[in-house]
Amino acid sequence: MHPESVLRLLGFICLFMAAIMLLPAIVCAYYGERDGVEAFALTILAMVVFSVCSILYAARSKELRISRRDSFLAVTLAWVVLSLFGALPYHLTGALDSFCKCFFESMSGFSAAGASIMTDIDGRMKGLLFWRSMTNWIGGMGVVLLFIAVLPALGVRGSTLYEAEIVGPVKEKLMPRMRDTAIVLWGIYIGLSVLQILFLMLGGLDWFEAMTIMFATMGSAGFAPHDASIAYYGSMYVDIVCIVFMFLAGVNFSLFFRVLEGEPKRMFRDGEFRLYCIIVLASTVLVAMNLFSNGLMGAGEALHHAAFQVVSFMSTTGFVSTDYGSWPLFSQCVLYVLCYIGGCAGSTGGGMKVVRIGAMVQAFRAAITRRIHPTAMVRVHVGLIRFDSTTIQAIAGFVAFYFANVLLGTLVLSLTDLDFVIVHSASLMALGNIGMGFGGLGTSVPFSVFPDWALWFLSFLMLAGRLELFTVYALFTRDFWKR
Repeated sequence: MHPESVLRLLGFICLFMAAIMLLPAIVCAYYGERDGVEAFALTILAMVVFSVCSILYAARSKELRISRRDSFLAVTLAWVVLSLFGALPYHLTGALDSFCKCFFESMSGFSAAGASIMTDIDGRMKGLLFWRSMTNWIGGMGVVLLFIAVLPALGVRGSTLYEAEIVGPVKEKLMPRMRDTAIVLWGIYIGLSVLQILFLMLGGLDWFEAMTIMFATMGSAGFAPHDASIAYYGSMYVDIVCIVFMFLAGVNFSLFFRVLEGEPKRMFRDGEFRLYCIIVLASTVLVAMNLFSNGLMGAGEALHHAAFQVVSFMSTTGFVSTDYGSWPLFSQCVLYVLCYIGGCAGSTGGGMKVVRIGAMVQAFRAAITRRIHPTAMVRVHVGLIRFDSTTIQAIAGFVAFYFANVLLGTLVLSLTDLDFVIVHSASLMALGNIGMGFGGLGTSVPFSVFPDWALWFLSFLMLAGRLELFTVYALFTRDFWKR
């Protein structure tokens, strides 16, 4: 372990984020929100002081040395520290009545969960809403991955940090150098973000609303600038733009890189992408047929809202186009299953990831085949991706641990004596980084119904879910702290 290196790294990351926080301060100034400007200025000052003290204290370590264990600690602490500082603007402006709620909102933003405790969003400061949504965008791709692009200048390799933060069972390097991989991923991310802003502005939205919706869409989070979410606009055009970009945000970003390299067929040969498309299409058809057959909507309207909510849940974005809580039980159960699946590995989506679900289905098929033909050699693969026994074991362990966390979270939150559907939804939504649930949670029932201790617990689940459990839970093992 190299604690000085970890502290120094945190100082540089915090300083980097302090510079980024100038953007919402400028938005506050643009809209004449003096309280907001002061809140962001004080927060930036606090971050700079923390950064300078951390860097100077760790200056005795001449170089940054980050081992695998250091990377787990550094990544986890980076998300916690940034969420703490990210909570200050909410606290200093009095947007929320306790620091616990401020931290919850901040962690929800950075983890791209999108679970909001804030009400009366339409009447809030523009600069604060800009910051709230921007945390979705930064956290969607990863705060440490963004910083990796400048790590070589500090004398440390970013591969271990990349593996600790990036989601999915396989960590694919697109370029020989990790810095180049980070630049490519963020370049694609920014390119898609700019495209969505342009399309939304063509639909009549101003720059502020287009940017805040883009932040939440591309980050697969869902912090909309209005209480009614995307339903506020009542526009099929806006809904379609959001559907397209929510879907794209749930795709493995390495596939976009292959397309840009002149290999468009690579995307459609990818087994995870094909399975992702099949699940989205099948779920949309099933939900639309269920809505239509129950006489709730016409065929066109049913297809429209079914596609929106299916993609919203599948990508774990959490946008709402209509009151899905009033839908038939079958439709809600389809959405519930999608919460577990989530987006593709290497996307900004949460959940267990499509590739893991595909791998487990193939593993079950292989197990049945071996029961019938004990000497058969059966390979487990999802498209062109083949998994050895060690990887399958790791995937099975992750899936089992994921379900265990959902159940444990439900058990802990049941101490609040709230409705079972609400506490179970809260556990699943926090861990899957979705932000909306069932029983009205996230729509008609705000997360403020939970006491402070439950909000701290949910914040932990959001962090663990965003970093895919093992990065966080490793810190609580005896082996991690052994010399």
